[in-house]
Amino acid sequence: MRDRRVTLAWAAFVVVALVSCVLVLRRPDRLSDLHIYYGALSDLRAGEPLYGYVAENGGPFTYPPFAALVLWPITAVSEGVLQGIWLVATCAAVVAIAGSVGVALTTRQSRRPLVVALAAIVLMLSAPVQSNLRFGQVSIFIVLMALLDGLGVVPPRLRGTLVGVAAAIKLTPLLFVVYFLAVGRYRDAGRSAATFVACAGFAAIVLPSESWAYWTETVRQTSRIGNLSSLGNQSLHGMLLRVGVDETALPLLWAALVALICVAALLRARQLTRQARPGHAAVLVGCATVAASPVSWTHHQVWPVLAAMLLIGASGVTQRAAGAALLAAMVVSLGAVLTPVSTRPGVQFLFENARAVGVCLLCLVGFGGVAVAAQRTSRRPAAGRAWLRVGVTATVAVAFFAVQPLPAGADPTFKAYSLDDVVNPRYFFVCRGPAECVDYATGAPVTFGTRAEKTKVRVNGVVSPEVTRLEYYSAPGGAPRAIPLLAAYPGSRTFSFRSATMAHGRLVAYDSDGQPIASYDDELAAALRTTTR
Repeated sequence: MRDRRVTLAWAAFVVVALVSCVLVLRRPDRLSDLHIYYGALSDLRAGEPLYGYVAENGGPFTYPPFAALVLWPITAVSEGVLQGIWLVATCAAVVAIAGSVGVALTTRQSRRPLVVALAAIVLMLSAPVQSNLRFGQVSIFIVLMALLDGLGVVPPRLRGTLVGVAAAIKLTPLLFVVYFLAVGRYRDAGRSAATFVACAGFAAIVLPSESWAYWTETVRQTSRIGNLSSLGNQSLHGMLLRVGVDETALPLLWAALVALICVAALLRARQLTRQARPGHAAVLVGCATVAASPVSWTHHQVWPVLAAMLLIGASGVTQRAAGAALLAAMVVSLGAVLTPVSTRPGVQFLFENARAVGVCLLCLVGFGGVAVAAQRTSRRPAAGRAWLRVGVTATVAVAFFAVQPLPAGADPTFKAYSLDDVVNPRYFFVCRGPAECVDYATGAPVTFGTRAEKTKVRVNGVVSPEVTRLEYYSAPGGAPRAIPLLAAYPGSRTFSFRSATMAHGRLVAYDSDGQPIASYDDELAAALRTTTR
């Protein structure tokens, strides 16, 4: 019976993996990051600068030069063949990660095959793995290398080298070097550091100009990575940007919080290692890299999925509840799914930043570290009291966010469109020519229409001649956003912008004296309800 369950579980994994890969291949933007790797290396082979490459979607090559050497063989085959190979390799990496973490999930040998299969299914269904498949990312392989080294399953003489190689490809695993030092694995730390330096040095010999460009300039250009305040960046840094922290205070505040999170995670990881739980310790350090990195896109967030599974596999009610909540956040986008639950700005902000909040709390609590300390001085609560404690804590947390105003910078999806965008019917949809735009106007200061998408709402309209300025407030108390008035067609002026939600939005029109002449808030919400029915 047990063998049958294992077979069925692996069959389910294969089905999920095949369906996921087919859906990825059907996308017009499939494996876009892999396309960047392929294009950048093709240019490099042709003598072009590695960091001068820009793909059709505007994406540059952002990794250290050693990553280019590791990826060099991918240009030996056509890009179509490479896509198939990459998807298969990604699925294989998922199986390897599930097998590695399965050791920490259960100590019973008889249950381990089924646990590993179920872990592989959960991983494949999670947003981070789906993102790795969709974009053709290297992140899944970085996690695998760091996890194997952190678990200590690598032969003793080679332990630490995988972390060094992973860090030379992508810098975030360098925190594992500090972890090795914290737990007394000094030789492993030395091998990690030496491997990292050797890889970077080898790249400097083979690609001297690219290495100089990266380490003196490119590594500091975070703008190359993308809009760090967007919701996709679920790091502590990204959340602080969305909170609207002042630019002068942001670096110091971020550094202090990162130090707190990393120290707490490393101290707890050392304790877990002494308790013969290296899997928990390695995953916790990995989660710290997600929280501490300036940018943690969805495909970077495999570590929290592993942490959620380890919490669910724990014995405490509180830890299991926390694991279930974290896993839910890592599988679906709570900001999009739970919008109907509450339109309160603070609650919506919590939903949209659930992954960042969850990872930070995980690092600070450290797989029940606070609960373990508390249990030393008190008896373990009964299951009923434990569930009551979980419920009360969750209610208080949501209530706290419910009364918070939406931070001024908490609408990272906002964008106002310019004249260059008028040709795009996705952005300008209410009228597409001079006569049509004149007829569309109703005589009111502002006439507009809305379109709702999965994660944003678009507003497009025209203004009357008396309107000289148009501003949008994403929430009460927030700073206004200026909306350009575009003379796209003779006889009319049009505008278009997008926002994460219109639940608390307000559009205000001003005359030449700077006086408000019209305000639209209920109209925005009403129009939105009409478009989403």
